[in-house]
Amino acid sequence: MNNGIPPLIVRNISLPLPLIRETWQEKLKALSRYLGPAFVVSVAYIDPGNFATNISGGSKFSNTLLWVILWSNLMAIFLQTLSAKLGIATGVDLATHCGRVFNKPVNTFLWSITLLAAMATYMAEFLGATLGFYLLFGIPLLISGLMTIGMTFMIVYLQRFGQHVVERVITVLIAVIGLSYFVEIFYAKPAWGDVVYHTLIPSLNSSSIMIAVGMLGATVMPHVIYLHSDLVKSRRTSNDLAANQKHYRLERLDIIIAMNIAFLVNAAMVIVSASVFCSEGLPIDTIEEAHRSLTPLLGSLSSGAFGLALLASGLSSSAVGAMAGECMMKGFIGLDIHPNVRRIITVIPALALLALGFNPMTILIMSQVVLSFALPSAIIPLLLITSRRDIMGEMINRRLTNWIGIVVVSIIIALNGVLLYMTFNT
Repeated sequence: MNNGIPPLIVRNISLPLPLIRETWQEKLKALSRYLGPAFVVSVAYIDPGNFATNISGGSKFSNTLLWVILWSNLMAIFLQTLSAKLGIATGVDLATHCGRVFNKPVNTFLWSITLLAAMATYMAEFLGATLGFYLLFGIPLLISGLMTIGMTFMIVYLQRFGQHVVERVITVLIAVIGLSYFVEIFYAKPAWGDVVYHTLIPSLNSSSIMIAVGMLGATVMPHVIYLHSDLVKSRRTSNDLAANQKHYRLERLDIIIAMNIAFLVNAAMVIVSASVFCSEGLPIDTIEEAHRSLTPLLGSLSSGAFGLALLASGLSSSAVGAMAGECMMKGFIGLDIHPNVRRIITVIPALALLALGFNPMTILIMSQVVLSFALPSAIIPLLLITSRRDIMGEMINRRLTNWIGIVVVSIIIALNGVLLYMTFNT
């Protein structure tokens, strides 16, 4: 009788082990299938506008504004999560929901604002890639601009082969930006104790408030709030509540991973700028100055990495801006324009200003001001629609979510108002 006991014990011990391994494999496989949309969206949080504000803030105020990057990222995670939930719960993007929920005058107004936002977005992002070509290879700005348009169209054209292809290309470009700033950090040798302190402890004064508000104003972008609700639809398999809730849980992981990578890159921009420029007493006001100053301070490899990061940022964010423009332009009033025509409409203003010889940094500032005006037109409809049970069903916002949303919206709108006031009164 005792001879039969050991095999039973062995079986009872050994059976759960492969089951545990299989469970984790299934979870990882499921997560890998859902990774992607948030990485596309996160590009907007490391676009050339962020380069400008982060480099300026770090060079003038050292690491003291790192906490702004952290809190901006938390707000962005909240808003992108709501946008993704809307697309998952309903299978319809935010712009199309606006077209269904609001009357024609409101939708025409929203459409007009988002068209300006798409143009302004493309200005900043197009400018970044153009400057990247110019700084890396010495190609004249106008020719660099035409090259940027061509490469942007190529990336967006890849959508014909499936959204996953575009997501992989953009993820590679994000990896290039991250690796470039890893090189920058390695050469900069920052004071990590100071970095941790200022990330966790807020500090602000009358001199740094404008840069701080600019960092926040350049972080939360209206076009990707619209875009995220559209991107998640390709992974939505049914109207089943359990399936959609699982999709939502996995998409939140996608958002947390991608947005925290964006946070690390943004923080690295400030840290490198503080360690290299502020320590040398070199306030930096333009991207060209930053690139030029890195060569004597850290060497050609570091300045080359900076130019490469800027180029990758500009190309990836230009492609995302074009995708968002397509999504927004057709959603509100049902105006279905050929994709290439929509892309051309959004790029003409940026190319025209460059051809007329406008200062690139002036164009960048103009674009951020327009985006500040456009931001409420994305956030307020998002909160209103995700709070409706007839649209969201069981995935409606909880009361706490709505209150957090109101606080976040109030802070962002107030700070963007301060940014606009200071822009026009300084």
